[in-house]
Amino acid sequence: MLKGKTALVTGSTSGIGLATARALAADGANIMLNGFGDKDAIEKERAALEKEFGIKARYSPADMSKPAEIAAMIAATEKEFGALDILVNNAGIQHVASIEDFPTEKWDAVIAINLSSAFHTIHAAIPGMKKRKWGRIINIASAHGLVASAQKVAYVAAKHGIIGITKVVAVEAANDGITCNAICPGWVLTPLVQKQIDARAQASGQSPRDAEIALLSEKQPMHSFTKPESIGALAVFLCSDGAATITGSSYSIDGGWTAQ
Repeated sequence: MLKGKTALVTGSTSGIGLATARALAADGANIMLNGFGDKDAIEKERAALEKEFGIKARYSPADMSKPAEIAAMIAATEKEFGALDILVNNAGIQHVASIEDFPTEKWDAVIAINLSSAFHTIHAAIPGMKKRKWGRIINIASAHGLVASAQKVAYVAAKHGIIGITKVVAVEAANDGITCNAICPGWVLTPLVQKQIDARAQASGQSPRDAEIALLSEKQPMHSFTKPESIGALAVFLCSDGAATITGSSYSIDGGWTAQ
């Protein structure tokens, strides 16, 4: 379905971003990876995309807190592939602290990478999409884009902002063949979350599964983690012809978190 299209996925060297890049590649899209990590590991993932899916894949180390590097990455993608058709804003960081203890530099960093970077990528990518009369912009928000949790002031503010950006872009580009939507995951099993589960199990004497359920139950009615691959599958759908008039929407994939 996406053969001949090109997708840039920020923060795609691991986790949700990599799973989304793989899902888009499996549907035929060429991929520009982006993110930090071990160079050899990143090269292995890049080469695997090409080998497994028969597409072209490249990598940009652009720092998503630096607007000039973001603009250069968009330009490099358009030069390498001839166009940038699909933009997935996934890059993100986290810091947890009560608001009175929240370091100013951590606020600035979270807002820069989780929110401002999406403005800068869209700002650079949308002129080409408008010229070609086709584009798909997908912003990876969070359940925290819809509801709040304590000690996550910067993350919650950024993710609420991402949903606001999504709506504005959708309205502005409604008749340019471009859609812009947000995906709002709940609990996703990442290495960091697994460490929380292991620590909880050790401290309480619970089984790993009971510790997992206890963690999930704090927010979600469903006692299951969302898989990164499921987020990738939703992104592919939002790029499809079937989603051509879906724009400005926020899709919860959160085990019922925000239904309560």
